[in-house]
Amino acid sequence: MTKNEEFSAPVDAYGSEGEGVCRYENRAVFVAGALPGEQWRVRITRVQGNAVWGRGMELLSPPHPHRTASDCPAFPRCGGCALRHMDYEEELRFKLNKVNENLRRIGGTDFRVSGIVGADADAFERCKAIFNVGTDADGRITAGFYRPRSHEIVSAPDCALVRSEARRAARATVAWMEAHRLRAYDEKQGVAGVRHVFVRSSRLSGQCVVTLITSSPLSAALRESYVDSLRTAVPELSGVVLCLNRQKGNVVLQGSMETLWGSELLTEALCGLKFELSPRSFFQVNPPQAQRLYELAVGYTLAEGGGLVLDLYCGTGTIGLCMARGAERVIGVEVIADAVKNARENAERNGIENAEFLCADAAEAAAELQRRGTAPDAVVVDPPRKGLAPSVIDSIAAMNPRRVVYVSCDSATLARDIALFRAKGYLPREASAVDMFPRTSHVETVVLLSKGEISSRRVRVDFSLENLDTTFLRGEATYEQIKAHVLEQTGLKVSTLYISQIKRKYGLEVGESYNKPKSEDARQPQCPPEKEKAITDALKHFGVI
Repeated sequence: MTKNEEFSAPVDAYGSEGEGVCRYENRAVFVAGALPGEQWRVRITRVQGNAVWGRGMELLSPPHPHRTASDCPAFPRCGGCALRHMDYEEELRFKLNKVNENLRRIGGTDFRVSGIVGADADAFERCKAIFNVGTDADGRITAGFYRPRSHEIVSAPDCALVRSEARRAARATVAWMEAHRLRAYDEKQGVAGVRHVFVRSSRLSGQCVVTLITSSPLSAALRESYVDSLRTAVPELSGVVLCLNRQKGNVVLQGSMETLWGSELLTEALCGLKFELSPRSFFQVNPPQAQRLYELAVGYTLAEGGGLVLDLYCGTGTIGLCMARGAERVIGVEVIADAVKNARENAERNGIENAEFLCADAAEAAAELQRRGTAPDAVVVDPPRKGLAPSVIDSIAAMNPRRVVYVSCDSATLARDIALFRAKGYLPREASAVDMFPRTSHVETVVLLSKGEISSRRVRVDFSLENLDTTFLRGEATYEQIKAHVLEQTGLKVSTLYISQIKRKYGLEVGESYNKPKSEDARQPQCPPEKEKAITDALKHFGVI
């Protein structure tokens, strides 16, 4: 098998990043943009010892029924998205199957995640964007995102994944650089200059803070002109920060920070709590979906009442503070000192007195608490992509909590760790996937593990801020209840078929006979948009999504 060799083959599966997988000469070949069930002519682009990649040159069969035309001119060259060639229904199906395949293959378990929480249309936009700044092939300044597996910057001035103010800030930065003949940073060539534009927005206030990352200082005149250009282009602007990052590598917010105008701080809301964010603060980029994820985590944790909750990898305290209103006491552990400081401030800001935060390594803190005889009723973990160290799992098991709630951003390491927990007697009992990053291959999962039988009692905690979703776990509603609610609220009559179609769209299980044609050549009516919205609202009302 050699580079540029061509062959034809059917695509029979998805890879972990959403690429199609076909077979040639008894080897798997990964083809970005190909969907299972399609036949492609493929050209091999890269051959390595453990993997082969190819480019789809020609679609030789009818397209997959869920294939869709991309709505972004930068796709697929830009590395920001991976799934714009499929509709959202198929994206959710792929992500849920990805989680379950990892649980089966890596975790060695028959346990299955039954549903995935999809994002509403307004949750497709991220509240945080980092544009890389560089030069294109013609030497022009550009701002965009790296091409997959490269440092080539693909211009993305109209990126649909980020908010409008972020796009305008990036365009204004490029125009300002061109007007003042400023250069973009180039590590290979040893060129100093502008490296990134980082924009963080608040859905609560509608304001944003722009941080310009450079490898060399700016004069007073350049600072003033930059602030002026941003204030003109971005009326939502509430602060401009300069980050002087002279270090090599890809860490963005490294080095000294200086506020050039306004305030570096933003206020955001999540689960009825308010959080103050600086440019370096960690906060979920998709607050509506983050709230749904945290609601699931809280519900799993507190389903048998309050007690002591240990929150490992607590960051700035978002999950732990959400737990605090239903728990007797919360202990948060985080290794980053600034994050612990922020967590304590967030607790004070929200009037929460039953939460404390420790600055320590997760494994060391868990072991020390176990030596002290601290016996948590539940342990919550939200580790980085690499998952949990075996020593952390050992320490958690030694404390013998009733429940372990695992929030994961990588289902492969989640599956590996579930196998390690199983050796300690902890088995998965309930789980849900959450689509935190639409149009990418990433998917979040929250899993409840326990020893023996556990209570299935559901918990609801009411939050105080208006317009925030307060449903904690997926509820249940019959088809007749949904029909009655839709009729009462909108005057529309909806069928069982339409309800099952919308439930499938959100990855929910439906009866075996629902949403299936009566014969192979029968065509089904599709749910009209106004009825889809009404059914979706009803599912939210009953806490199903």
